[in-house]
Amino acid sequence: MDKQQLREQLYRVIFGTDTKAGQRFDIFLIYAILISVLAVILTTVESLSSRYALLFFSVEWFFTALFTVEYGLRIFCSPNRRKYLFSFYGLIDLVSIIPSYLALFFTGAHYLLIIRLLRVLRVFRVLRLARYLSEADVLMRSIRQARRKIFIFFSCVLVLSTLFGCLMYVVEGPANGFTSIPKSIYWTIVTLTTVGYGDITPHTVSGQIIATLAMLTGYSIIAIPTGIITAELAGEMQREKSLYPCPNCVKAGHDRDASFCKWCGAGLATSDSNPDSPPSTGRGG
Repeated sequence: MDKQQLREQLYRVIFGTDTKAGQRFDIFLIYAILISVLAVILTTVESLSSRYALLFFSVEWFFTALFTVEYGLRIFCSPNRRKYLFSFYGLIDLVSIIPSYLALFFTGAHYLLIIRLLRVLRVFRVLRLARYLSEADVLMRSIRQARRKIFIFFSCVLVLSTLFGCLMYVVEGPANGFTSIPKSIYWTIVTLTTVGYGDITPHTVSGQIIATLAMLTGYSIIAIPTGIITAELAGEMQREKSLYPCPNCVKAGHDRDASFCKWCGAGLATSDSNPDSPPSTGRGG
């Protein structure tokens, strides 16, 4: 077997999902990622790390070596190495092995190995669930449509937080914990979001009145971003349905996975092989 044949065979196994070997490789990879991440999580449990420190260390470096070899093989068999290296998965593959080597120089860097969880996103490709990612596109489009409204909303919240913070700084002052305007703004944001850490509290009557107004304002505005995104999402879903008209009566409003027209009962020309393409809008015979 020459070098080119070896590269093609490795490519079918490592990057492909059409063969059983490729599917088994990706499923094994997902299990390896989950086990390595679980090991990192368990190292933070003191009772376990003190008893099984050597085991966790060995597991971490075993999977780091495994993923390093796998990353090298991906580069070796990739037909377009530059495209892979700078792709989303290529960068994640690289970042997922770097923390172990950084831990040789920086204490605690190996905890960043948790980023390996992002590699589990390959499960969508392995289990042929990529078609469901189109549903995520609807949500992302809704957020993009609402970005200006959300920006204006947060700008108003920032202005209110600054005003309330300045008032609290003037009324309460450093003696009651409001040592600066930025710290007072921090208290306002915590209060408006109804988190209420309690590390800074007003002591004067005037300060408590301002705090009450801040709390009521927080309850009044906390649902606004949800309403904005919900409205945009509803509009986007309606536009999505308009892309699927009936080929018989030409009426739209059908879901992506609908098989029959809800108006005339005719079959819809949907395609499971390409769920992102709308059916034909021409009339049937």
